[in-house]
Amino acid sequence: MPGYLQAGNNAPCIPNPASSTPGVRAIALAQKGQRINEQIRVSPVRVIAQDGALLGVIDTVEALQRAREVGMDLVEVAPQEKPPVCRIMDFGKFKYQQKKRQHKGNVHHGKNKELRLRPKIGDHDLMTKVNRAKEFLADKDKVIFSVIFRGRENAHVDEGFKLVQRLTKELESVAKLEQQPSMQGRRIVVIFAPK
Repeated sequence: MPGYLQAGNNAPCIPNPASSTPGVRAIALAQKGQRINEQIRVSPVRVIAQDGALLGVIDTVEALQRAREVGMDLVEVAPQEKPPVCRIMDFGKFKYQQKKRQHKGNVHHGKNKELRLRPKIGDHDLMTKVNRAKEFLADKDKVIFSVIFRGRENAHVDEGFKLVQRLTKELESVAKLEQQPSMQGRRIVVIFAPK
């Protein structure tokens, strides 16, 4: 039975609170989408012209004729009102602008990407890391380079700082130095931010 919930096999039916609430129907209509042209079955409707002028409360058939005369659609914008409010507009253009507004809200939030190096890294491997860093910087992400020392390498920290200077030269066209190279435990850390 519509509008009723079955509690069990032999239990009596009780009214479904969701179906008896008037606001639930309006939410269901909004989820389906807006009604346009012949989908609007309620009559009369309050009509707003394409220039924003209020045409008043008129019959749905007449409102539809006025919309067709100017080559546009009749779109229901407030179905819950008494009488429902409809607007004469280009529905395709309206949907396009809505979609455009939704995509505009997607803003890239920069992340920190870490690349780890060893002080005795080969030239080719270093350039691979530099190219990877350039990709991250192009995506507006920050890049953290860590030069990690192990064992006897701790005695040659100056090699690590030379490596960081080389990195700075390679990335100066696409990045700015956000944090100067500093020794943190057994590693040198330097942070580059996109220009």
